[in-house]
Formats: sequence, C-alpha cells, structure tokens
Amino acid sequence: MPTTVTAERTVTEMSSTIAHPNTAGHTHGESAGAKSRPYGLIAEFDTPGALMHAAERVKSEGFRYWDACTPFPVHGLDKAMGIKRTILPVIVFFAGAGGTTAAFVLQAFTNSTNWSTHAPDWLPMLDVTGYPFLISGKPLLSLPAFIPVMFELTILFAALTTVFGMFLMNGLPQLYHPLFASRRFARVTNDRFFIVVEARDPKFLRGKTEAFLKSLNPIAVEAIDE
Repeated sequence: MPTTVTAERTVTEMSSTIAHPNTAGHTHGESAGAKSRPYGLIAEFDTPGALMHAAERVKSEGFRYWDACTPFPVHGLDKAMGIKRTILPVIVFFAGAGGTTAAFVLQAFTNSTNWSTHAPDWLPMLDVTGYPFLISGKPLLSLPAFIPVMFELTILFAALTTVFGMFLMNGLPQLYHPLFASRRFARVTNDRFFIVVEARDPKFLRGKTEAFLKSLNPIAVEAIDE
C-alpha cells in the first residue's frame, strides 16, 4: 500500500492533505499570506514497468500537464505518455537550408559580382564591394568551388539551432524547480521513477487526483509546493 507523506500546517486544512516533508515543524504563527501554492502531486515507483503502467493510466485519464521522471531512458515511455513528435527537426531543417543559402549568397557576392553596398558613414563596416577574381579562365560562379563553405555553414546553422532550440523549448537553463526541494524526489537520479501531475492541470482536484495516484500502487504519494 502506498504511504502518504503529511505535515502539520494550519487547523483549517483537511486531514487528508498531503504536504511536503520539509514543511514539518512549521508553526501556526505563520502569517496566512505566507502559505505557498501547491505545485502538484508526485507518485513514486520502484520499477520501469510500474511507471509504464502508471503513465498509460494517467494518459487515459485525460491529464494534460504531467510528466514522468526517470534515472535513465525508458524505451517506449514516450509512446505510453502519448508524446507527439517535436517540431524541432523541422526548425533545424530550415536552419540548415538557411545556412546553405547564406553560404552561396556570400560566396556569389564576394567572388562573382562587383556589386557594392552603400552603408551610412557611421556604419562603415557594412560598406562592402564584391571582387570578381578570374583565375585560369575558371567561371566566376562555380558551384563545386562553393560546396565546402556551403556544407560548413549548413552544419553550423543546424547544430546551433538544435542546441539552442532544445534549451529554449525545454525551458532551460532552469536553476530552480519545486521538485528539487523534495528529498524523496532526489532518488530520481538513482533508482526511483516518478509521475508528476501539476496543479495547473484542468482535471487536477486535490482529493480525486491523490486517490487516483494511490490506485496506481505507488510506493508513496507526496504533495509539492511552489
């Protein structure tokens, strides 16, 4: 049977309230305005199989704002959670295509034309002139000669977009998260698996969500405050 982590708070709270273990010992003298907002509930499991089953149940229940946290990649978990393909590969493709185009335009401008840009006097570094340089009768606009630079800029643009796009879409860097304050959750980097259901989910009701998570047969259920 799952255990329930509780802590003393105020006399007005329901006896079924699940609280963060670190809040134990808080006195009733705290001001009412100091009460923290709930972040959500976490359910702890000890095997990947139990987590997979729980993820399928949470998905079928219709929760939208929830996640599964594991110490290592669990094959098939994304499918069990119903995670859709990210748009990042599409963005990376167009970034790489932009790098290819930029490399071609740059080389065509600097090597094949005598066009000039007319920058304002206060921005002289943008005043550039193309310099067509004919060598041994070779064509000025030579695609094979441009391929090395085009390849390098394609890889550069795609790689940078992948890295920074991943950080941006994952909300990183994130120096603090409410889950970091849970001693129980610290084992997620070692040998424990967690389902996290956020309080902002439209289907989140403290009592019903807690009872639902307990029905998944976790080791423990714990409430997390922001």
